[in-house]
Amino acid sequence: MFSRCCGALVAWFVIGAAVAPAWGADAAVAAPAPAASDSAGGLDGRIQDVKGDVIRLNRDLLVLEEELLFPASTQVALFVSMDVGKLFELDSVQIKLDDKVVANYLYTPLEVQALHRGGVQRVYLGNLRAGEHELVAFFTGKGPHERDYRRGATVKFEKGTDPKYIELRINDSTGKLQPEFDVKVWQ
Repeated sequence: MFSRCCGALVAWFVIGAAVAPAWGADAAVAAPAPAASDSAGGLDGRIQDVKGDVIRLNRDLLVLEEELLFPASTQVALFVSMDVGKLFELDSVQIKLDDKVVANYLYTPLEVQALHRGGVQRVYLGNLRAGEHELVAFFTGKGPHERDYRRGATVKFEKGTDPKYIELRINDSTGKLQPEFDVKVWQ
């Protein structure tokens, strides 16, 4: 009888709760059919809850990591943006802070299109001590008439105890028919 009941239970679990077990009337079913589907749904819900918890924990860890690595008192962030961009096709940017290269970035055509549509890219995030600093940015690409173009922009700025945000802007100068490269220090 034991082997007959075990075989029926295995058949019941394999086939599913919708099919009645193939054993005799003298044995009873241990778990009702709806409970099996509820536990599967409950398990899926718990898995989704755990996934959500992991995502939230990962986000919190990234925020804490950024706060520890780049405290607000020493933080500097550099961004690149373009206005129109008809006179200049950006290929790459090189950034120096205090005569030290801190970023080199080579752009894909899709990234350049995103910048043309108003996107802003964070190209560098780092730490600087308080005091006076010099930023030099070199822009390389194709200028008017498909000629190779390399221009630079320089700015000296004072870093205090607050975070510093600097935007490297590429603008079209329709009067000169040349691109202009500007550095704006945000307060």
